[in-house]
Amino acid sequence: MTREETETSGEDMMIDDPKPKIENDFNVHYLRIYYGNLFPYTDIHKWLSYGHGTCLFTCLSFFLSHSLKSFKNASLMEAAIKSNFPYKIDIGAVYSVDPDKRHAYAQSGTNLFTPVERELVFDIDITDYDDVRYCCSGADVCSKCWPLMTVAIKVIDTSLREDFGFKHILWVFSGRRGVHCWVCDAKARRLTNEQRSAVAEYFRVYKGNENNAKKVDLMGHSLHPFLARSYVDFLKSFFEGELQATQSIFSSKEKYEKILGMITDEDIQADLRGKWENSARSSLSEEATSLLRWEQLKKALQSKRNKALSLRTCVEEIVFTFTYPRIDLEVSKQMNHLLKAPFCVHPKTGRVCVPIDPNNCDEFDPLAVPTLSQLIEEINSGGLKMDVDDDDSDSSLLGKSIKFFRSSFLEPLLKSCKEEIESSYKTKIAKTKDSFSW
Repeated sequence: MTREETETSGEDMMIDDPKPKIENDFNVHYLRIYYGNLFPYTDIHKWLSYGHGTCLFTCLSFFLSHSLKSFKNASLMEAAIKSNFPYKIDIGAVYSVDPDKRHAYAQSGTNLFTPVERELVFDIDITDYDDVRYCCSGADVCSKCWPLMTVAIKVIDTSLREDFGFKHILWVFSGRRGVHCWVCDAKARRLTNEQRSAVAEYFRVYKGNENNAKKVDLMGHSLHPFLARSYVDFLKSFFEGELQATQSIFSSKEKYEKILGMITDEDIQADLRGKWENSARSSLSEEATSLLRWEQLKKALQSKRNKALSLRTCVEEIVFTFTYPRIDLEVSKQMNHLLKAPFCVHPKTGRVCVPIDPNNCDEFDPLAVPTLSQLIEEINSGGLKMDVDDDDSDSSLLGKSIKFFRSSFLEPLLKSCKEEIESSYKTKIAKTKDSFSW
């Protein structure tokens, strides 16, 4: 099998500027230094080879051309990246044959070039929360809205481990405005597209679109155990605490009308609207106003929830609408989707796509992630040794992320891969002996 490195389209941005401006966080000169000295080739190769020694035919996408490539070893992968200094690197599926030979197979009429293995991946983007965050929009992100990503990590990571039994999960900052999740267990990598779709649909909660006032409909008298756990353990406290403090989602008519639209009882809508309009000039802070109005809304719904089935889960539906992870489900459903590689550099921000520790994701600050210019300054000041295999490198801007990748993700994964390979070999030997027994 082959794991491919795909080279995707893009303008030839290899600008030869002998005097790069230090204030730019992303330029080709910095990129040459980064991929020439700092990118953890050995670690990435070990990950993608899954204990087989040689890299499977995995798809790595370079942002400078259209060809697909695969590499037999880390040295070839390193040489290819250093010769291109790609503005973007994506990883795709393991294919049945060497991608360099795919055109020959196509011309022969044999459809052998097909994806056979791929990590189960998830893509969550902060731009999909624009209707529930009021501090930023589009690609912008700040400390007030990033916690939405933090909660998403907690909810999905917990479910992947507790509901599906996966162990080898890697969370990575996208470099700009979101997070990516790589589920690397053997059973996850071998899921069919149909099975991937089933896992993705397990996480689906949003049913509506931007034109629907009510985007979440939690059917039935009680929540599914996964949704109940997510609500109790993560979503409810976040909604009533940090989200209210940072977004003040009831503080203005424009904001609270969105929420009133989620209530199916027109009498409750009218009653709450009247109260809130009459208190528009309150001396309370925006946060205090939001908290007060939320308590009023819950009390109003509680008084009628036994009379109308549609009101029984209305409070939960509001919380889920604002806080539940908004996954790009199509990315998870198909093996042939590409996803940005860990430790590559985002071309818009110059920030490195570093891993995120799900157990300490509250501490992660996307605005503190090192940029190319900061890494170059660290090298120039003598604070960074240009050797990612150096045991002392964890004291540098990037070193802590590489150390976490190795110790918390890569080493346990490779141990599991070794055990699986040894078990498979022993099974084959046993079958061979049985075939010769009389």
